[in-house]
Amino acid sequence: MNICYGVVSAEMPADYEQEALKAQAVVARTYTIYKIKNQVGKHGEANICDDSTCCQAWISKDDRLSKWDEANREEYWKKIETAVYDTKGKMITYNGEPINAFFHSNSGGNTENPSEVWGGTGYAYLQSVETSGEVNYNQYSSEAIFTKDEFISKIREKYPEFEINFDDPEAIKIEEYTTGGRIKQIKIGNLVLSGVEVRTIFGIRSAKFEILVQEDNIKFSVTGYGHGVGMSQTGADSLAKEGKTYEEIIKHYYTGVEIIDM
Repeated sequence: MNICYGVVSAEMPADYEQEALKAQAVVARTYTIYKIKNQVGKHGEANICDDSTCCQAWISKDDRLSKWDEANREEYWKKIETAVYDTKGKMITYNGEPINAFFHSNSGGNTENPSEVWGGTGYAYLQSVETSGEVNYNQYSSEAIFTKDEFISKIREKYPEFEINFDDPEAIKIEEYTTGGRIKQIKIGNLVLSGVEVRTIFGIRSAKFEILVQEDNIKFSVTGYGHGVGMSQTGADSLAKEGKTYEEIIKHYYTGVEIIDM
């Protein structure tokens, strides 16, 4: 079986528009090629893994079919095959080289510059861009509520010296936002943390969040799902619903790129 079938069917819902699935196929293929070319040895003898938190998800055909309703299995698998076949050999490049084609679930309205998520110099083709239509997806917004004791405990697992006075109106204060509207830096008690770090500590969906201190609890109101870099999958589906082709979707999310035949 073409490996790309397993990646696309694991990474993007099969009820998404065909052009969105095509975009995902090209992005997944390009991401794999980039990993092979640039990260040899990261996984021992393998260049890439099927852990979505590290590289890309993958699922076998049998397992994928078993998770779909029987009434939809044939239609959905045909869509996956078509997306991969119709984009066979297509790859995204920048200055003639395959790009590091990051993608995520829902950008919450704006994608992110990678340097503001992970630091470093970033990539010229990964810029913050606006994307519409994402509010219509269930990945767009979420909430997470913790008791104040749970809140303190989770932070102290990493920072034992953490202290906070919830009676202080500035006990929690956002100090800086990223270009894409996520939290870049936030003061919590006696600590200053990045939004990405807070997301990791509390297991929330995105670093684009608001915090409300309630009487007994701390409430996170979260927008978007994922790191926000590169192609938004819900955004891709929304663009496809507007009539955009997979090439147009890709060029929206990756600045100044070309789509070539390998």
